[in-house]
Amino acid sequence: MSDLSIGSIVTAFYKTGKYIGEITDIRPQSYLVRVLAVLKHPMQGDLHQPKEAMVEIFHERKALSYREQMNAPKKMVKLYKEESIPSYNESLQAALEKMRQDLQEDDSAFAAQSLKNLEILDAEYYKLS
Repeated sequence: MSDLSIGSIVTAFYKTGKYIGEITDIRPQSYLVRVLAVLKHPMQGDLHQPKEAMVEIFHERKALSYREQMNAPKKMVKLYKEESIPSYNESLQAALEKMRQDLQEDDSAFAAQSLKNLEILDAEYYKLS
């Protein structure tokens, strides 16, 4: 029996991002989770060919928006144990900066293309905040 219920504050992985959110519905295979903060920004590029730059389409992947809902597989959802939830905008900027730092330490074509995408996303996120 799970200790998670509607209203629980959780961490959830969705595609390649990680978020803090609130469970709003329980489904047979997933939880519906409303995003409150970003812990890990989604990777850029093709999800089916991770870390490859030479793909047909190198996708620009945005983080889920504040209060956007996601269907997170039950096995990818855990109770959030910290006392406070960071603000969405601050958490998004921190996650983006962490990804940028990691990519700057990598001299691959994938990292270079990902950094270009992050610059575009950062400008878009800045307009929204």
